[in-house]
Amino acid sequence: MGERTAEEIKINIGAAYRRPEVLTMEVRGRNLVTGLPKTIVVTSDETLDALKEPAMQIVDAVHNVLERTPPELAADIFDRGIVLTGGGSLLSGLDALIEEKTGITTMIAEDPLTAVAIGTGKFIEFTHGGNNKTEF
Repeated sequence: MGERTAEEIKINIGAAYRRPEVLTMEVRGRNLVTGLPKTIVVTSDETLDALKEPAMQIVDAVHNVLERTPPELAADIFDRGIVLTGGGSLLSGLDALIEEKTGITTMIAEDPLTAVAIGTGKFIEFTHGGNNKTEF
């Protein structure tokens, strides 16, 4: 199975938390034993098993950050929740897994793929008062 196919599986049926319904996807590749082409059906439950360890590493990283966070900021996070950004946030159920394991409301940003870039641009605009020059 190629790298591109693995990405397609994660995007289409990947899961970090059990889905309400099991999704399936046909995958074509080469049988490593026979060397012949073969088609198999992969389920979202199988991706859940395959992604369990990396998903828990993410949860552990969130726990570590929260443990090191100053109390006043941790209180804000607990009140306002965690917002996931980036491509990884699109993994189905990652928000639910983090919420279950931390007890903190967790949501996905409105446009997770560009949220950080847009926020950074707004911050630069705010700090420079619309001045596009950056001074060092």
